[in-house]
Amino acid sequence: MGSDRLYFRQLLAGRDWAVGDPIATQMRNFAYLIGDRDTGECVVVDPAYAAGDLVDIAEADGLRLSGVLATHHHPDHVGGTMLGFTLHGVRDLLERVQVPVHVHEQELSWVANVTEIAPSELTGHQHGDKVRVGAFDIELLHTPGHTPGSMCFLFENRLVAGDTLFVDGCGRTDFPGGDSDSMFRSLRYLAGLQGDPVVYPGHWYSEDPCAALSAVRDKNYVMRPQTLEQWQMLMPG
Repeated sequence: MGSDRLYFRQLLAGRDWAVGDPIATQMRNFAYLIGDRDTGECVVVDPAYAAGDLVDIAEADGLRLSGVLATHHHPDHVGGTMLGFTLHGVRDLLERVQVPVHVHEQELSWVANVTEIAPSELTGHQHGDKVRVGAFDIELLHTPGHTPGSMCFLFENRLVAGDTLFVDGCGRTDFPGGDSDSMFRSLRYLAGLQGDPVVYPGHWYSEDPCAALSAVRDKNYVMRPQTLEQWQMLMPG
């Protein structure tokens, strides 16, 4: 399948959408648009802040939104209240376009609580499920640690990693629902993925906005521990 058929955009909060929003600019979230140019369908990953801007971007590129993929329930990824601020997100997006919202089944209640979307409006998934966008399958990988139902999305040798794995570092595990030992197991699982996919993180916390998994394995300190004991020494508590 020709790579020119795949539509893929990495978009930075405060620069590419939610322009001028001080929280979006500070948080440096990435959102992603993944689609099929031939069928005109696309999904959005982690729409927060001015989520309507992301719909506008897709439509300006000639695509229509057919779904939402959420890596996890934190408000800077799906909207909701954070640090005393209420962020727009999935709920506002659904007022404009009625599309499925795909989350891990362990995130159903968390996403519903944060966004005030009814659980019945969310589609729960398990590890290994696939969401089809035109001719492309996006594989949903359960990678708990940052949150109980954190997911990464694997497709066409790309890994949208949310807050599980950054180019440098990984997501925190000291928020409610976080678990350090689970994060270690998730990172080891991702380290073993075949094909050397390019890692696209949930935040721009590094010099480069993305990197091949092989480079992340070599350079990212959180990928060095090979055993749980080594991990616990690196990440005490």
